Amino acid sequence: MELFAEQGYEKTSLREIAERLDVTKAALYYHFKTKEDIIISLFQDLTRPMDELIAWGQEQPRTLETKKEILTRYSLALSAAAPLFRFMHENQATMRDLSIGETFKERMFVLLDLVKDPQAVLTDQVRCVSALFTMHAGMFVLRDAEGDPEEKRKAALEVAIDLVSQAHGQAPGVTR
Repeated sequence: MELFAEQGYEKTSLREIAERLDVTKAALYYHFKTKEDIIISLFQDLTRPMDELIAWGQEQPRTLETKKEILTRYSLALSAAAPLFRFMHENQATMRDLSIGETFKERMFVLLDLVKDPQAVLTDQVRCVSALFTMHAGMFVLRDAEGDPEEKRKAALEVAIDLVSQAHGQAPGVTR
């Protein structure tokens, strides 16, 4: 991830990865035939908690408390996988071309479906979309801000929960 962040995905070679890991190229190639295989392996660490969260969320009632718990768990998963999200942000064109990009996008839509009500007014649906992306944006925008990373994560989560709470509190079909 360090090499991909430093040089970009396209400019990083398997040879450079092997050198950074202090293994032979043959040893690396034994486990990973391509750079995409490496990225897929790294993303499995991120997608596993997302898959578990999605499975849990789909079994829960669609209450505000469930939505808050989904956001809280997702915030922790994002924090644990911060380097991967930075990679995604800095290599957006590459992500569109890699299979993992489409898979991740599908998971994001499922998460979104768990926190928004499709019958809600449009502004409340936008609040729910914004809640998820508030946590993503918080990782990037607040990355260079002074302060404790955990406090920054909690601040972004608080805003996300506020947005979903506002959306959840509004009766479907009622305009503001």
